[in-house]
Amino acid sequence: MIPGSRLNRGRDRQANATLHRIVFTRLRVDPRTQDYYERRIKEGKTRREIVRCLKRYAAREVCHLVKQLHPDPRS
Repeated sequence: MIPGSRLNRGRDRQANATLHRIVFTRLRVDPRTQDYYERRIKEGKTRREIVRCLKRYAAREVCHLVKQLHPDPRS
């Protein structure tokens, strides 16, 4: 992985690798992600900046899904 490209700098390599796979798979097969990428390129963003944004978005989605599967036991 490229230094500085990880979303979580807390050394969770497995989570970072998973986010990387999600983003690059989406870039290959998901039309919405491809449209987003093209739109951001036209805005002058670099590939690295776009991937960073996509990783953040994917992390929010995954976190939301995990919370649905494992509700907080304290509530």
